[in-house]
Amino acid sequence: MKHTKSEKLYQAGLENLVGAVNSPVRAFASVGGNPLFIERADGSKITDVDGNEYIDLVLSYGPMIIGHRHGRVRRNIRKALIKGYSFGASTKSEIKLAKILCDAVPGMDKVRLVNSGTEAVFSAIRLARAFTGRDKIIKFSGCYHGHADSLLIAAGSGLATLSLPGSKGVPDAAVANTLIANYNDLDSAKKHFAEHDDIAGIIIEPIAGNMGVVLPEDGFLQALKTLCEDNGALLIVDEVMTGFRSQFGTAHELLGVKADITCLGKIIGGGFPVGAYGARNEIMEMVAPLGEMYQAGTLSGNPIAMAAGIATLSELRDQNPFAKFEADAKTIEGALLTAAKRHNIDLVINRYGSMINPFFTKIPVTNFAQAQTSDTKKFAIFFWAMIHAGVFLPPSQFEAWFLCSALSDEDMAKIVKAINKAMQAVAEA
Repeated sequence: MKHTKSEKLYQAGLENLVGAVNSPVRAFASVGGNPLFIERADGSKITDVDGNEYIDLVLSYGPMIIGHRHGRVRRNIRKALIKGYSFGASTKSEIKLAKILCDAVPGMDKVRLVNSGTEAVFSAIRLARAFTGRDKIIKFSGCYHGHADSLLIAAGSGLATLSLPGSKGVPDAAVANTLIANYNDLDSAKKHFAEHDDIAGIIIEPIAGNMGVVLPEDGFLQALKTLCEDNGALLIVDEVMTGFRSQFGTAHELLGVKADITCLGKIIGGGFPVGAYGARNEIMEMVAPLGEMYQAGTLSGNPIAMAAGIATLSELRDQNPFAKFEADAKTIEGALLTAAKRHNIDLVINRYGSMINPFFTKIPVTNFAQAQTSDTKKFAIFFWAMIHAGVFLPPSQFEAWFLCSALSDEDMAKIVKAINKAMQAVAEA
């Protein structure tokens, strides 16, 4: 498999792009080599500029849940394109997408559409502070909630991939009101409430997807909700990655907890830049123009993005592929564990719904510190062996793999075969 054209584009990109990329994980820093440049995609496949085709388990880091360029989505985008691209004014499609989201998320009466997951999260935090009249937020080590200053601390995959503890350019004052707790460690959150009386809320990924795939232990999310209720704080659940990936709705509902504020993104835009945050009326009526918490965006509710999101969610609801996701994830898990055992390689698999991740470690992974015990050198060997076998993975040990409903039986067989080859490559390295 040759990557000559990707190499040339990488060299060309170095002149005017930072590291030849527009998002750090695309730089392949933790797996070695240079990034692949993608030319097109269709269904479950993605093709690079050299003509190499891969089964895609990145899926734009989650949004392409029904596969690339789905016909229903394309048709809806075309209809919207004919009418115009952006108006800076309200459109009917915003109301339609908002209703789909509110109907799917219990306890979410109103929603504000924005342009990215990052924007949804920092707006949700501002809202929690406005509603409670408090300043401090608790976040969990290894959870990534976008690149807002106050959240770029102990922030999971992107920083871990590049071995960065935080980010330069973030002043101490920006994180002064951010308190760090350990995922699946209730006492670490309780300690903050014991020491501070001005905590506005807790923000958490219900399934942490930015330190691999890390699940909450039984009762953990419920205990956090109770902790918030007992202390007059709000539970903000970041479902930018997990929303609509385990059911038609949110993961936190499946896990038996009710968020005060829910953040959404990725899938709800069908591949276009969209985010959203929503809550019960009492909270959302704090947002301008109804209330004094200001947040705005010229491109929020962009009609093309709305068209893609409406079609994607409508198709996902009609397909209801969640049982298939469970079966496909179980097949991949079995293939990974069997191949690892055959070659005496330490491996732990975490999965939930249509998200899965192998950790090259021998201990269970329930938090960020445990995830970081993974052998990233083995993952790098595994990654490139999978690439050469025609399977496109996230170029980081700490990023989740995503499944789409377009995966065929043939695709699954090829993934299993690639896993066997990749594990052998790890064993022989």
